[in-house]
Amino acid sequence: MAMTSDRPAPPTAPDAPLRLGFLLMDNFTLISLASAVEPLRMANQLAGRELYQWTTLSTDGEAVRASDGLLITPDNGMHEPLALDMVFVCGGVGIQRHVTREHVLWLQAQARQSRRIGALCTGSWALAKAGLLDGYECSIHWEFQAAAQEAYPRATLTTQLFSIDRDRATASGGTAPLDMMLTLIGRDHGRELSAAISDMFICDRMRGEQDQQRVPLRHVLGTSQPKLLEIVALMEANLEEPIALDELANYVNVSRRQLERLFQKYLSCSPSRYYLKLRLTRARQLLRQTSMSIIEIASVCGFVSTPHFSKCYREYFGTPPRDERLTRLASARVTLTPANLAAGNEDDAYVAPRASSAMQALAQAQGEPTYASVRLG
Repeated sequence: MAMTSDRPAPPTAPDAPLRLGFLLMDNFTLISLASAVEPLRMANQLAGRELYQWTTLSTDGEAVRASDGLLITPDNGMHEPLALDMVFVCGGVGIQRHVTREHVLWLQAQARQSRRIGALCTGSWALAKAGLLDGYECSIHWEFQAAAQEAYPRATLTTQLFSIDRDRATASGGTAPLDMMLTLIGRDHGRELSAAISDMFICDRMRGEQDQQRVPLRHVLGTSQPKLLEIVALMEANLEEPIALDELANYVNVSRRQLERLFQKYLSCSPSRYYLKLRLTRARQLLRQTSMSIIEIASVCGFVSTPHFSKCYREYFGTPPRDERLTRLASARVTLTPANLAAGNEDDAYVAPRASSAMQALAQAQGEPTYASVRLG
């Protein structure tokens, strides 16, 4: 087996493309990989030049089977001396069984080479096992969150769709990597480019780090509390015209007192507080995703008056609805300067990813009407 060098990768020139490697674990989720790579391809197309390169890796360079059964042939083996700026672990089903000591040592070597490290779906498990998330905020698919927090208490697991903490970037899975990549691209090359990519992929909005995974209540409670699940389902279906608590209790044949106890025991709050949380969370989504007026949002979320809505919203989220919308609009205009990701001397021992997939895709896109349509600063 080839040894992994601890020498840093050769530096990335100011105009050179950022080089990313995606390590495919057995049973990785294909949707997460595609959600991460496609924004890079579109960034190149819209810019009309190669901003990003990407390569897929496996342990030994052999084909890897995705969770949907498709067999994917990677570009390289992970021990080949590739010049990379960032490495992502693509996880999926049964990640605990698939992370080996060989993976752990290789990931630790990547960190020693000052490469940025990331993970998709359950790939954060591999990073945590390698000790690379100690003291970092990170995201993982909600199915694995409790187990990961128990196994790796030094990592700070969040319920966020994705987390970017210093030189770590982790996404929870599904389409969340798309949002994470749009954020990273926006930081590297500006909001205009990331917004144009979002438009090309018909995204109604770009979700940010503050957006949360929606963990199904059934996952939290299991099947042991069917009455509580039924009550919550009724609440979720009746946000515009909230149902009185006594009426909710009658629907599931429990007393008002039993209803209060169920919520306190399993959800650590009163039923009225939980109902209010559902309505305010819906209001926040509408503020961020639509152009509906605050008066309209208050009405469709079951508030009898706009002042009452604004008061509840401020008390719950710490900011009034109007400021929530203004803050989001303002944050969309922020452009961050990309950091210098690598330092060192050129080293002939490193090789570029073979026959850049990025360049092939860019060449094929030259006839597209959107080619080079975004002017970079």
